[in-house]
Amino acid sequence: MTNEQIADHFSLLSKLMDIHGENSFKAKTYSINAYNIERLPAEITTMSEAELFSMKGIGDSTGRKILDLIETGKMAALEDILSRTPPGILDILQIKGLGPKKIAVIWKELGIESVGELEYACNENRLVALKGFGAKTQESILKSIAYARQNEGFYLWSEAMDIATALIGRLKMVFPGAMFELAGDVRRQLETIEVVDMVTDADKKTVIEKFSITEGIVIEELLTDIVLIAAPGQPKINMHFTDSKSFFAGLFKATGSEDFLAAFTAKYSIPESPATEEEIFTANGLQFIPPAMRESAAVIDRAAARKIPVLIQPGDIKGIIHSHSTWSDGMNTIEEMAKAAMDKGLEYLVMSDHSQAAFYANGLSPERIAAQHGEIDALNVKLAPFKIFKSIEADILGDGSLDYGSSVLNTFDLVIASVHSNLKMSQEKAMSRVMAAVANPFTAILGHPTGRLLLSREGYPLDHKAVIDACAAHNVVIEINAHPRRLDIDWRWVEYAIEKRVLLSIDPDAHSIDGYSSNYYGVMIAQKGGLTAAHNLSSYTLAQFEDYLIKYRAKRNA
Repeated sequence: MTNEQIADHFSLLSKLMDIHGENSFKAKTYSINAYNIERLPAEITTMSEAELFSMKGIGDSTGRKILDLIETGKMAALEDILSRTPPGILDILQIKGLGPKKIAVIWKELGIESVGELEYACNENRLVALKGFGAKTQESILKSIAYARQNEGFYLWSEAMDIATALIGRLKMVFPGAMFELAGDVRRQLETIEVVDMVTDADKKTVIEKFSITEGIVIEELLTDIVLIAAPGQPKINMHFTDSKSFFAGLFKATGSEDFLAAFTAKYSIPESPATEEEIFTANGLQFIPPAMRESAAVIDRAAARKIPVLIQPGDIKGIIHSHSTWSDGMNTIEEMAKAAMDKGLEYLVMSDHSQAAFYANGLSPERIAAQHGEIDALNVKLAPFKIFKSIEADILGDGSLDYGSSVLNTFDLVIASVHSNLKMSQEKAMSRVMAAVANPFTAILGHPTGRLLLSREGYPLDHKAVIDACAAHNVVIEINAHPRRLDIDWRWVEYAIEKRVLLSIDPDAHSIDGYSSNYYGVMIAQKGGLTAAHNLSSYTLAQFEDYLIKYRAKRNA
């Protein structure tokens, strides 16, 4: 059981206690426990009992509950309150915009115990009269329910890949000599996945027999060559069966989107027994199209014109841009973050903790900024030639201005501007806010432009073309936030940004050393948009990055 899973148990207990109106002090304590557990420097399962009880924020009572949870998989206090809670209340807890206190009101005053009942009540306009609610809240709840339903059964690409990769590894052990390859949406690196497609030349009957002995597995033959395999809590798997001679032809057909395959087969042919996928393209006089880009007909025309670029690769990242430390809401010190980057062979680190408006994230006051900069100066002497740059993730305030005045902003090597508050905006409001920040001469990078959280929260509405055009006019870099739940800016706008000569920057938004791994997902999604290393700021060498900063300083001082 991971720290995150343990923390989830404490967090759920806290929320359910609030819903039931139980001891508010205890409920708050459990919420703090969850926060402390998430921030522990190591996995609890690797600690001895003595080490666990020595951790800051872990008292005797909390420690005993954690040990019981690890040993039995259950927490007595949570099991008790769950037994008194209608199961549908847990589903309602997943609806954005509804905290425990509001859920308590709709449950106790309206008797609502499921998402379906809640949706019906909203449509009947029954929430408007409740204390603490109103027409806007009711409308927001309906939108959240619709969004949740629309994404039900989907998984983040990172989650689906972990499951699919592990499965292929096991299959290759069980069926030595057989070929297994991922296909479909997961091979095309789409940001969210409903079904994992897989192609194999293994014997269909034997594969079905092997899967059918596992409890909970549901198997359904969809077509003569496709078998659907469903397991609880995991993406469904479409297993495409083919013979060895037709394997790569089958892989090609199972990988491309419908639009891509329709356009391809309308003009070109697929050889019956290609030895590789590359042979399918060369036989038709086409440049090879990487799987990630096989979405539309347009990419085929680019392949015919030999205009598919060499896509960015994980090894092309030279520095970490956008990271947080213990100065704000990160889990590691600046020195730990820097040394971890050095261990990865990277050349620099852009330290960009939260600004003061993000009080919930321990944002930096001007006085703390000065102290942090002193620490960075000392570390740059100690760790040279590795370089740490002084940055800030400055909140874009409600009027579009940046957190801090020019005298403070001038102390940073560069400024990342991001929206973190009041996310429920009309397009007019969102555009006014973002465009003002882009026009601010201190803005170097526009961070996670839409604020979306995949499968959890829609981003605020933007006119992407207008934002990209503004970034081109003001020499502002657009972030591809690499966190697998963000992947923001959307890959579908990468090509337009490149056309407008706007730099992109794949940034991990790392809140810990482990967060650096997010860069991989950023690279994978950027490949879909055709991004090259030359158009990515975090692929700049240290010398190139310092040249970029010279131009940025000239812009802000103009």
